[in-house]
Amino acid sequence: MRRIVRRTLLATAVVGALACTWDGVAAAPAPPSTPLFHEAATPAPGDAQTPLGTSLAPLIDRIRPSVVNISTITEMKHPPVRRPQQPRPHGGDFDDFFERYFGGRPGPQPEPPEGLRGASLGSGFLLNTEGYVLTNNHVVKDATDIRVRLSDGREFGAKVVGRDALTDVALLVLQNPPKDLPPPVTLGDSDVLRQGDFVIAMGTPFGLRDTATLGIVSAKHRAGINEGGTYDDFIQTDAAINPGNSGGPLFNLRGEVVGINTAIVSPQIGQGIGFAVPISLAKALLPQLREKGKVTRGFLGVQVSDLTPDYLQGLNNSGANLKPGTKGALVQAVVPKSPADKAGLKPGDVVTHLNGKPVESSGALTRGAALVAPGQTASLIVLRGGEQKQFALKVAMRPEDENAVARGDFQEPEQAGKEPTPKLGLSLDQITPQMQSELGLDSDEGLVVTSVLPDGPADRANLRRGDVILEVNRQPVHRIEEVKAILAKLKENDVVLLRVRRGDQASFLTLRIGSGGK
Repeated sequence: MRRIVRRTLLATAVVGALACTWDGVAAAPAPPSTPLFHEAATPAPGDAQTPLGTSLAPLIDRIRPSVVNISTITEMKHPPVRRPQQPRPHGGDFDDFFERYFGGRPGPQPEPPEGLRGASLGSGFLLNTEGYVLTNNHVVKDATDIRVRLSDGREFGAKVVGRDALTDVALLVLQNPPKDLPPPVTLGDSDVLRQGDFVIAMGTPFGLRDTATLGIVSAKHRAGINEGGTYDDFIQTDAAINPGNSGGPLFNLRGEVVGINTAIVSPQIGQGIGFAVPISLAKALLPQLREKGKVTRGFLGVQVSDLTPDYLQGLNNSGANLKPGTKGALVQAVVPKSPADKAGLKPGDVVTHLNGKPVESSGALTRGAALVAPGQTASLIVLRGGEQKQFALKVAMRPEDENAVARGDFQEPEQAGKEPTPKLGLSLDQITPQMQSELGLDSDEGLVVTSVLPDGPADRANLRRGDVILEVNRQPVHRIEEVKAILAKLKENDVVLLRVRRGDQASFLTLRIGSGGK
């Protein structure tokens, strides 16, 4: 049965309220002297939880001031499509809740014709005394106004520093934060959580501020929660999570944040099943979110699947000689010219370790590779035909577009971390005889696109790695210096006319250039 998941963001608008994987804002302020977050000391084995006697009140009194309420306003250029109502076999949805307990659905009234305004409500928590706040991306997505309210009632404007839609994490900063902010949270280690550990969810469900609920870790490493969720690795909990809890903290009994409350199974399907982003994953992303406003991920260039018992038996029947119970990621395919291809990985290899850490599933390899900075070296231990081999790969940059991953588009390791030509948002190279053969070109005319900067001008114009630029502003180009000379005469926001060959077709396209070009 297909799982139906409902995000826990409480959102209302004028038209209504609320196997194989591929491995892989606003400008941020200068890094402050204050640490971005406070990290817990590593607990002793078996000491992830600390008994607190007969009441959790002392713990909640300590952690409550660090939890914030987040409200947003979103300008919608086009009204959302109103879907036909479906039967509700389990007695209603969240709209019914408001009609029953609050006398009607909450939310703003229709705005003038120039646009619609939507209001939403979520949660978050303070990371440091400089006003940095961690929450879910879907809480602040498309928001034109963000307000953060502390537990003592004070309210501040906030802006997005960085966000990552793939893991649903967003970093905010308060505007003009006071010097007497409540103490920030301490970030724990979600990797040491065990099934059965007690956890406390805090936030603002249904607008009910400072709500705390108690449960346990029901399971870990839940994947497949979101459609196309390549990086899903959720903590499952039965601590009550409802709309408005989104972005709020999940604490252990030491008072350390171990997760970010994110989603619930639809109430029509089941109850007591909520999901939180592991805080260890979020911690790995925070430096990039603060410094770059987004996350750049590593890319190995392998298509992998879980090593199931059937695969294991099939490989052994083919002479692989793998031990019973072997875990890892089975390489199904290797992207040509990718780091994995250059290092010598082959279909049928089983990846068991990445940078010294065990790889027990395809998702673990995908997530682990994504956290390696492009241009850095990743060490893999691979089983091939019963022999253990070690490979060192210089990691490339994973495209943000998953369709590009499927096409094999990526930024070469030697280019990763380097800015492609900023005015176009791409890197170019002259066409060698080898490239001509690989790309099936009938001539060496033009320049080949070797990488495309995510969210850059070329990316927005749908240019891809492997495209050949024949002309720039109706001038044939054969050397990179010719492109630079043309671009040097242009300024930011000028439109460039490119003639591009893709396959056996050539066509014109326009591209609005960025600033600071070469």
